[in-house]
Amino acid sequence: MKYADLHIHTDFSDSTFSPEEVASRAAEVGLSAIAICDHDCVDGIAPCAKAAASSGIEVIPGIELTVEKQDAEVHILGYFIDNKADWFLKKLKDMRAARVVRIHKMVEKLNAAGIDVKAEDVFKLAGRGAVGRLHLAQAMIQTGKVKSFRDVFGKYIGFQKPCYVSHIRFSPQEAIEAILKTGGVPVLAHPGIMNKDEYIPELVGYGLKGIEVYHTDHKASVVKHYEELAEERGLLMTGGSDCHGMGKGKALIGTVRVPYELVEKLKAAATPGTR
Repeated sequence: MKYADLHIHTDFSDSTFSPEEVASRAAEVGLSAIAICDHDCVDGIAPCAKAAASSGIEVIPGIELTVEKQDAEVHILGYFIDNKADWFLKKLKDMRAARVVRIHKMVEKLNAAGIDVKAEDVFKLAGRGAVGRLHLAQAMIQTGKVKSFRDVFGKYIGFQKPCYVSHIRFSPQEAIEAILKTGGVPVLAHPGIMNKDEYIPELVGYGLKGIEVYHTDHKASVVKHYEELAEERGLLMTGGSDCHGMGKGKALIGTVRVPYELVEKLKAAATPGTR
């Protein structure tokens, strides 16, 4: 039977794995398909596909866009997107530029709170990747003032915490419509983390097509809940490890895998002619 991991990051966003290493590790754990879903960036897709070709692994072009509601951060995955559309690439470039500004603002807040972290250290950790809070968290831990990711996000830079700064103004509707415009399939990422099911009908109204039911941070009862919700609303079900290389302490690639038939359903839902 063929299996897929539909949520993997590369070092073009906040993973420690290069696209080539992702391809290699996917082969090692016996995956037939993977989706590269970097934050606001599609640059890792082509090199991963090239590296995976020799092992016959299918690389699905994807994206992860982060947007906000009043009281929640919303992550939207896009599958089978047109990762070469000029208008989309320009939008992503603007979003990555806004990420740089955001890091500077959060560093200012952290410095005022007594955490002596430097923006240049954050950017050094990010390397070529789209800089994000995981890079900032790593830099904060390196200062020795905070001991764990739990403390970093729980006390300082988690959503609406004292040193948090909002993302570029990009609404859930705009994110979903952008993915649809590329011909892709928009899917709500790890809804168990967002924990705001009341927003799902609104997102469906904008064109959301699926829910990431299977995820590293979804325990069995959460999986069952979202399986039922997806069935009830006629939504596609996806799943993935959300691997960030060693960024979360261990390599998660392949620890969450879904049957390939779910990939086929995503393909059927894509609309490449609209690109």
